[in-house]
Amino acid sequence: MNTFLAAVVGLLAGVHAATWGMYKDAPHEGFSLSKYARSPMLGLGLGVLLQALAGIEPRRPAGLVVLFGVVYAVERALAEIYKTFLREEDQAKYFIPMQFHILGRVVRNRGARWLVGALYTAGLAGMLVAVARLERGAAGPHALITVLLVGSLGGWISAFGGAWKDAPSEGFQTLKFFRSPALAALFAAGLSTLTPDLLLITLAATGFTVASTETYKTFFFPSKPRGKFAGMPVRYPDMLRRRQRFVPVYVAIWAGVLAAVIGATHG
Repeated sequence: MNTFLAAVVGLLAGVHAATWGMYKDAPHEGFSLSKYARSPMLGLGLGVLLQALAGIEPRRPAGLVVLFGVVYAVERALAEIYKTFLREEDQAKYFIPMQFHILGRVVRNRGARWLVGALYTAGLAGMLVAVARLERGAAGPHALITVLLVGSLGGWISAFGGAWKDAPSEGFQTLKFFRSPALAALFAAGLSTLTPDLLLITLAATGFTVASTETYKTFFFPSKPRGKFAGMPVRYPDMLRRRQRFVPVYVAIWAGVLAAVIGATHG
């Protein structure tokens, strides 16, 4: 039962991420079922793997909420590493390059990108190990200041990564830079009431920060193109209508997460 529930949670996290991505990209890139299914399938596998590794109890509402956030964070991290350092793609269709670049100039050398990607991935892994060691060394519940500082780690990584990628094309935006760390800290505070594990809190807070931020940017401003497509033509106008069919599923997933949060806090 744990494995089945973990697979379902991971699948839903992947569908959630795939839906906002499709909603913003499809008018410019078109819709591909194989591309849309990539995050759900990865999320499914990650749900099973991460539940087993972390020992999360998905039969409890608190476990469902934490696992959803953890899967979301790991799936998004893997997707961004792939798109930034490994994928070979024509960047001419983008206003903001998606491949690794320095001050807007894409690094064409594949070996150099792979090396930077390996160092970046190793750095992320090192941070997770450090958090895990901090967790093992704790003699009791973590102080709120520790939860806020450590729990915001993923938000800071997102902020610096986003500034590196976006600022050369659209300028540095102070509020945008601090948004992710602030949200991650707030989510970490809430998640600390569902699990005492600092590593799980940090990962889940990162996942919920990405999910909420992308929900806001995508569905509160549906007519505003993503930064990477700013000023680019809408090549598939039919997708402006077809993409609406996915919105009920997206809302239903959020409703399920909210129901699990309510169940966890009142259980």
